[in-house]
Amino acid sequence: MRPSTKHAVPPAGDICRLPAVELAGKIRQRQLSVREVVGAFLDRIEAVNPLVNAIVSLRERADILAEADRADAHLAQGGEAGSLFGLPIAIKDLALTKGLRTTFGSPIFADFVPQEDDFFVERLRKAGAVIIGKTNVPEFGLGSNTYNPVFGPTLNAFDPALTAGGSSGGAAVALALDMVPVADGSDFGGSLRNPAAYNNVYGFRPSQGLVPAGPDIDVFHSQMGVEGPMGRNVRDIALLLDEQAGYHPHAPLSHHKQDSFLEGLRTEATGGRIAWLGDLGGQLPTEPGILGLCEVALARFAEASFATEALVPDVDFEALWQAFVTLRQASSGCGLKAHYDDPEKRRLLKPEAVWEVEQAIRLTAPQIHAATVRRSSWHRTLLSLFERFDLIVLPTAQVFPFDVAIHWPREVAGRAMDSYHRWMQVSAFATLGGCPALNVPVGFDDRGRPMGMQLIGRPRGDLAVLRAGAAYEATLPWPARAA
Repeated sequence: MRPSTKHAVPPAGDICRLPAVELAGKIRQRQLSVREVVGAFLDRIEAVNPLVNAIVSLRERADILAEADRADAHLAQGGEAGSLFGLPIAIKDLALTKGLRTTFGSPIFADFVPQEDDFFVERLRKAGAVIIGKTNVPEFGLGSNTYNPVFGPTLNAFDPALTAGGSSGGAAVALALDMVPVADGSDFGGSLRNPAAYNNVYGFRPSQGLVPAGPDIDVFHSQMGVEGPMGRNVRDIALLLDEQAGYHPHAPLSHHKQDSFLEGLRTEATGGRIAWLGDLGGQLPTEPGILGLCEVALARFAEASFATEALVPDVDFEALWQAFVTLRQASSGCGLKAHYDDPEKRRLLKPEAVWEVEQAIRLTAPQIHAATVRRSSWHRTLLSLFERFDLIVLPTAQVFPFDVAIHWPREVAGRAMDSYHRWMQVSAFATLGGCPALNVPVGFDDRGRPMGMQLIGRPRGDLAVLRAGAAYEATLPWPARAA
């Protein structure tokens, strides 16, 4: 069963507990005013956020409520309301927000105020969302533990001694503790999936190109990191994804979405076949207790007519991981090199950022080419697997939430971790395949630590993954909330 949070927080009010889809509907039908909704969430943030530090750069309350009043006046005059109209949203602090401080968790950008929005942020504004602030991140999104020298650490929604995960840690905690109705995140090496697992909510990494990335100085090479939605249920994820997704002319790797994901969830999953990869036959060091929770959760899929088969593909997973590391260095490391080259800025970089840059400097073109060839081979393997299976399933993380003071686990199941992200190796497989991957909560161990598992679908099979997630969600005895 779901334990109560160990934070001394009051129960959330009725408005803050409502699903985002229902909340948006009540606003459009004028059963609730935008001021009522926004005010309720601001009250919740005031009561809870000082304990967990999930939301940062919060706008002035008076300014937010004035925006809410303008929205109410717009509705009263018969104005149109988008799908997110009146919903308060805090944007992940790696995304540009026009006129609102964006730090990337780095002292280098502690006072940076962008003059433009990320493409998806602009879309959320047009859909009527009220952007109230940002959600906390690790510095430059590196490492699945949300802490930085600008704002400090974000604490797990269930236990103040534990990490929130990352890099979308602030978003996951804000959701789990009902401080926002829905949230955005981003994912390169599990940054949407891991904090969702660590805080008992849902996080969806979309197919590569579904959500346009940018604006950025590189619109072709950086393609493994994606933006996506997080929510307390699958329908809320679909609501946000409907606005995030779709082709943008300044994002040449983006593509059009076919139909509404939220409407698509009206059709239920009709079953299918699941390939359960587990810990890859012992190749992935995994903390005891994780596989057991996932296997109990997999049994729930039988209620939705899904059959599960254990499988370990004939793949050199160590070589695949090294390809991921190389491509990440070529992308993230090179992206950070301008700061590294400035001595004053270099001293402000966290060790993991310095490591990424210094490893990138040593890379050769043949190494990068070999990594892309290895990635392409994995993509072909995945396509072959999806001829037999509808979903590939693995744990979302290899360790339970750990002590927030530990930057990253140095050992997992008796094996030394040779990098700050090795313990998240399990997240690389969907990333390298460009596949959609949904974290679903699987429960808690006997110490009350949450965990999740990732449902991976074929490239551009996003709706099928969401439908499977909704079928699983319907079997759960607890809601995806912490308080």
